[in-house]
Amino acid sequence: MGTPLLALAVDVKSAVALLVIPNLVMDSLQLRRSGPLGNVPRRLALLLVFSMIGTVIGTKLLVALSARTATLVLGGFILGYVLLDLARFSPRIPAGWERRLAAPVGLAAGIMGGITNAPGTAIALYFVALGMDKKEFVRSIAFTFLVVKGVQLVSLVWYGLLDGRLVLGSLGLAAIGLVGFGLGLKLQDRLDQRSFNRAVLVFLAVLGLWLVARAL
Repeated sequence: MGTPLLALAVDVKSAVALLVIPNLVMDSLQLRRSGPLGNVPRRLALLLVFSMIGTVIGTKLLVALSARTATLVLGGFILGYVLLDLARFSPRIPAGWERRLAAPVGLAAGIMGGITNAPGTAIALYFVALGMDKKEFVRSIAFTFLVVKGVQLVSLVWYGLLDGRLVLGSLGLAAIGLVGFGLGLKLQDRLDQRSFNRAVLVFLAVLGLWLVARAL
């Protein structure tokens, strides 16, 4: 939600750069709360390698895209996520296919993450399709995001999208994010999950439509 919301105030390239440090902070906290990693790094090694490659490619594409095109891609991506959720798209992958799909899924997720700052859709669908239980899913997603965002940070600096001014802004957003994270932990058991999910989808749909309309 952060990238499309911030993109209402600044261009998409700046929004991606501003959120990379808050993302790293949140992912680190989530990974710490998820407990020992176990065999997660070994199991996800191939996915992570291609996710890192895709992140570099996606960041390079973000540099090359015009601000208008980047906004259109982000808006379209957000609307695609909403449609997938509404359709309750939940595929299942046979155990023997995991290594075959790890590379293409990782590459696609990395490229999407580099352009839109949201690699989670492809990765989350992949993990759910593998039949991961809740704890394994949380550990896997947090570890994957942390690795991918670390590569994204280096890529943004390398391609000149993250300068000193944006670093200061990113650190400020990270501090605000910590406050929000703490509030979220207190509220998570009090909110009705179904109503919350609906509210998030409506919010994202409005943001996505607004970004597409603005780009067009």
